[in-house]
Amino acid sequence: QVQLVESGGGLVQAGDSLRLSCAASRRTFSSYAMGWFRQAPGKEREFVSAITRSGTITSYADSVQGRFTISRDNAKNTVYLQMNSLKPEDTAVYYCAADGTTLGSSASDYDYWGQGTQVTVSS
Repeated sequence: QVQLVESGGGLVQAGDSLRLSCAASRRTFSSYAMGWFRQAPGKEREFVSAITRSGTITSYADSVQGRFTISRDNAKNTVYLQMNSLKPEDTAVYYCAADGTTLGSSASDYDYWGQGTQVTVSS
């Protein structure tokens, strides 16, 4: 089992940037595919981005393509989500997830979840 802890959320203005981090508890972090999801109030959890175990292949939701970048540092057991050109519609709780099917875009593809970090973008 792996524990995940997100950080880096906050309140920003439209057009600003944030970098989210997700630290994993296990040294076998490199054996897990990782993903980021988000959930806005009253909406279902939606896929944002995913990255393979080695970090060489990534995928993105259409809504964040070109603005968000996922990366990982296996030496630090951490996955990142760099978010640029933020929009009010990016406001949500952001969750990282582990051990999914490589580049899976469904929440059911992942077995382990963090507690989430709030991102609020004001207009």
